[in-house]
Amino acid sequence: MSQIADSIQIRNTTFKNRIIKGAMSEALANHEGQPNDLHIGLYEAWAKGGLGCAITGNVMVNIAAKNEPGVVAIETERDLAKLQQWAAVGKKYGMVQLIQLSHPGRQCPKGLNKETVAPSAVPFSPMLATMFGTPRELRHEEILDIIQRFATAAAVCEKAGFEGVQLHGAHGYLISQFLSPLTNKRTDEWGGSIENRMRFLIEIYKAVRAATSENFIISVKLNSADFQRGGITEEDVIAVFKAIDAAGIDIIEISGGTYEAPAMAGAKAESRKASTIAREAYFLEFAEKIRQHVTCKLMVTGGFRTVAGMNAALESGACDFIGIARPLAVETDLTDSLIAGNDVRYAVNQIKTGIPFVDKMAIMEIIWYAAQFKAIGQGKKPNPKLSPLLVFLNYAKGNIKAVVKGRVNSRKSA
Repeated sequence: MSQIADSIQIRNTTFKNRIIKGAMSEALANHEGQPNDLHIGLYEAWAKGGLGCAITGNVMVNIAAKNEPGVVAIETERDLAKLQQWAAVGKKYGMVQLIQLSHPGRQCPKGLNKETVAPSAVPFSPMLATMFGTPRELRHEEILDIIQRFATAAAVCEKAGFEGVQLHGAHGYLISQFLSPLTNKRTDEWGGSIENRMRFLIEIYKAVRAATSENFIISVKLNSADFQRGGITEEDVIAVFKAIDAAGIDIIEISGGTYEAPAMAGAKAESRKASTIAREAYFLEFAEKIRQHVTCKLMVTGGFRTVAGMNAALESGACDFIGIARPLAVETDLTDSLIAGNDVRYAVNQIKTGIPFVDKMAIMEIIWYAAQFKAIGQGKKPNPKLSPLLVFLNYAKGNIKAVVKGRVNSRKSA
């Protein structure tokens, strides 16, 4: 009969409450992927607000494979001093911090990187093909290199003082691409059967575990479904959950969708079942089902808006942690408020620019919040009424600059 204010221990780390900030892209790093004082200011604001645990936005394991401008990348100990400052903020306020390690695979805007790679050379749907190019199929030795990159980055995170990492295996990023038969057409040991398609994830977990101490927390974010015809089946999803649980994973965060079917951005109310609306969380029903198959801790993110709904989810045993993302972008002290008995103050509606092709994608559900993060990192208050159109225009301008700079640097290194 757990409730949001209850503490819980994983390995030798105590989470002071059951609220975890789900990963959201901060977009605050420089072109070289270096963290800075804005990251520290942002996470300190959440720590001061009582948050039990924060999962960072995407941190790339390869600076040559960025999903967007402004992401942090960890390849070596180059930025260890700044990472140690970042980790220290959490320890100061008793907030656990997990670094979300990721490789985007094919989900990179055209021109941002020299090339994009994926399990197979599968193009995007026509709607997104103008923004995302067809990737090159990874060679076997490149797959092994990426696995080691995850391990190296995790070791740096532990040395910096972070309590753990989260492997991003959802939302159509590289691990998710290996898992899905839509994007993995390989016929070697990395493709075909679900046992082969999950090999990439399992080998990453093993490598990270081997590179870190026994008390280091390893979490993974996995899709309950791709929400695309021909995508990963529920039977295969359950097999993946069972396998990573048996391997020793500490926490599984349950999510869903990809850039082409962005369920992670939140389904429209009219397309969601009445039972889902009543219970708030998008993926709670799947959590109840998977709870019968795994023993690790489960985290459900997306849709929670009332204290009663959160406590009911915990009391049911379907999950051990409540993941909250977008509301924390406009209410940094939300955790303290929830524990005091107050519901989420700001309703999170779909962010629309008025530009149809932009509004059909999930991109505004990332960059509008990133604009809030920059303000918070600067010590300012978030602005719930910030213009989505203005945010998009600034983002487009920044993307153009990043692409031009990337091309110039590529010519210099050629």
